[in-house]
Amino acid sequence: MTDRTSTAVDTDRLPPVLPGVAAAAVAALPSRLHKRLDATVERLAGVPVGRVDGGVSVDCGAEALVTLTPGPTGAVTDPHQARCSCLLSPRCLHRTAVLVACPVADPATHPDPVSTTAASSTSDDVGAATGRTGRAGRTGKTDGAAAGRAGRSAAPTKAQRAAAGALWRAAAAVLAAGVPAAGAVPQAELLRAAHSARLAGLPRAESAALRTVRGLRAHRGRQTGHRLAELVEVLHDLLYVAGRLAAGDPDPALVGILRRAYQPDGTLEVYGVCREPVISATGYAGVVTHLVAADGRQLSFGDVKPGGPDRAQDCARAVTEMGAVAVNHAVLARGGLRITGTTVSPDGRLGAGKGVRATPISGTDWSTGPLAELFARPLAEVVTAQLAADDPEDPARAGTALVGCDLMVVGAAGDQVLARELAPATDAGPDRAPVPDGPVIRLVPVNSHPVLAHVANLRRLASRPGLRIRVVGRLDPDRASTLHPLAVGPVPGAATTLRLPADWHGRADLGYDQIQGGHLPPRDPAAMTEPVLAVGADAVAESPLWRVRRLVELAVSGGRRAVGEAARGEGAGLAGPLRRAGFTTAAAVAAALADESDRRGRDAFGRLTDPDPDRYAWAWLAATAHLAATERELIRSSWIGPPVG
Repeated sequence: MTDRTSTAVDTDRLPPVLPGVAAAAVAALPSRLHKRLDATVERLAGVPVGRVDGGVSVDCGAEALVTLTPGPTGAVTDPHQARCSCLLSPRCLHRTAVLVACPVADPATHPDPVSTTAASSTSDDVGAATGRTGRAGRTGKTDGAAAGRAGRSAAPTKAQRAAAGALWRAAAAVLAAGVPAAGAVPQAELLRAAHSARLAGLPRAESAALRTVRGLRAHRGRQTGHRLAELVEVLHDLLYVAGRLAAGDPDPALVGILRRAYQPDGTLEVYGVCREPVISATGYAGVVTHLVAADGRQLSFGDVKPGGPDRAQDCARAVTEMGAVAVNHAVLARGGLRITGTTVSPDGRLGAGKGVRATPISGTDWSTGPLAELFARPLAEVVTAQLAADDPEDPARAGTALVGCDLMVVGAAGDQVLARELAPATDAGPDRAPVPDGPVIRLVPVNSHPVLAHVANLRRLASRPGLRIRVVGRLDPDRASTLHPLAVGPVPGAATTLRLPADWHGRADLGYDQIQGGHLPPRDPAAMTEPVLAVGADAVAESPLWRVRRLVELAVSGGRRAVGEAARGEGAGLAGPLRRAGFTTAAAVAAALADESDRRGRDAFGRLTDPDPDRYAWAWLAATAHLAATERELIRSSWIGPPVG
C-alpha cells in the first residue's frame, strides 16, 4: 500500500538511476514532448513521494502513477524497474520526467548487471595496456600508473576514440548552449555518452561526464553549496580528456582508473590521524576517519550514507562494520588497527568486506612513528608537490592529501584564523619563532554548518594570538595561502600551546571536539603577540585575472551568445588591463575566446551558417586551461613569500 506523504519530490527520497537507464528513457520519448520535459521535471518538485513495497511512487496526475523499484544495490539499474500506469508507458512523459529527476547513480557503486561483464573485461584490458591496475604506493599514486607513464603507452582503441568523440560533441553542445539551455535532453546526451565511455573502458571521462550532469542539475536547481567554479572545472576536465582521447593521445592518465576498484593489500597496520564529518550537497552525510599506514600511505575509512547534517553529527562515535569487527570511529581516530585481508581502493579507501579481519593496536602520537612524516617538510615544499599533480584521479593532488604543519596564531578575519608557519626546531628556546618573511596563512572552516564545531573552535583558537598549534588539514587549491584544518594539537616542547585532556591523546577533531577555555594557555602578555587585524591582498583575487575567470564562467552560465554580447560591450577593456599587468597570454586567449564566440561562417550562397561548436570549445578550453595554470602558480608563490599588496 502506498504511503501518501506531504513531502515534496527531492533527490534524498528518490533512488539513484543509472545513466544508461535515464538516457534511454529520454531517447525513447517522442520528440514532440522534448520541449515539455524540463517543465514537467520542475513541476515534480511540488509532488509528494509515496512509499510502496520495495520502492517509491510519484503521483503525476490522473491515472499516472510512476513506481520505482530499485534493485539490490538501491539504484534503478534496469528500465523495467520504472513503471507508469498511463497508457503511453514506457514512452510517456511522466516516467521519463521522474527518471530525470532522480539522482545520477555511480555505476561503480551500482553496477549494471547487463554491462558489468563487458565493462570489467574492457577495463582489465585497458589496465593491462596502461599499467593502471597496480596497488597504491607510498605517495598515493599507483605503481602501475608510474610504470605506465614511464613506459611506452598504448594508443586509444577505435572504440575508445569513438566514445571520446561522442563525449566531446555532447560537452561542446552543452558549453555552447549554456546552463539555462542545458536541460534534460542535452544532459541525456551526456549520460548516453558517459555510458558508452564506461563500456569502452574510459573511467576518467565517464566520471567527468557524470559530475558535469550533476553540476548542471545543481546549478539549474540553485542547490545550496554549489559553486559555478566547480562546474567550470569539471566541464574543463571533460572537454580536455575527451578532446585528447578523440585525437588519439596515448597518455594513460587520460584513461584513468576505476574509482572504487578495491585491490587486495595483504596485512596493514594503520594509525588514526583524525575524524572528519561529511555533509555533502547531494544528500549524503557521515564521518571519515583519516589514517596513515606504517609504510606512510594516507588511507581512510568512512561511514557516509544518505542523510543530512544530523547524521554527520550523530556519527561522532559511529560504529562501522569492518568485516567481522565493529570499528568505533572515535576510538580509531586516536588508536590503530592491524588489518588482514585488506582491500584498498586507488584513492586510499579501506574496504570492509567479509574477508577483512581487524585487531586493535595502540595508537601513536603525531610526533612519532609514521604520523610524524606529516610534519617533516616545510609547507612551501608540500604545496609545490601537490599543485604539480594534474591528474584528477591522483590522491596526492592538492585538496585531497593531508598536510601537517606547526603554526603560530596571529589574529582573525571573520571566521578565519590568521597564522604563520613556525621555523624548524632549534635549541633557542621552547617557543619557536615564525619563519622570517613567511606568508600569513588563512585557516578556513572545512564546513560552517552550525551542527558542527569547526567555526566555534577556530574562533576559540583565534582568541589567543601567539598560541602555537600543530595542524592537520588540507590545502585549498583555489585560494592563496589557505588551509582547511581538520584537527589541531599541541606543538611538542612549546610552552604557549594547547593543553588537551589526556583521553584526547594530543589532538582535537575540529568538527566534533569542543575546545574550551581551559584547553588554552593562560593569557601571558609576555608570551602573546600583537594580533594581526589585516592581511595582505590575495594574489589571485586582486589580479586582473578575474576578467578571464568572469568570461569563462559566463560561457558556462550563459552560453556562447552571452560571451559574444559581453565581449562586444566591453571591447578593448577586456585585454588591456591584462596586458598592462603582464598577463599577455591571458589577454590573448581571452580575446580569442571573445572573437570565436561572435564568429559566424557563410555558405557558398553567402548565407550565415551555424557557428562551429568545436572551434568555440577549443578556444574556451585554452582560456580555462591557461587561467587554471596561472592561478595555480600564483597560489604556489603565495606560500613562498609575503603576499603581494
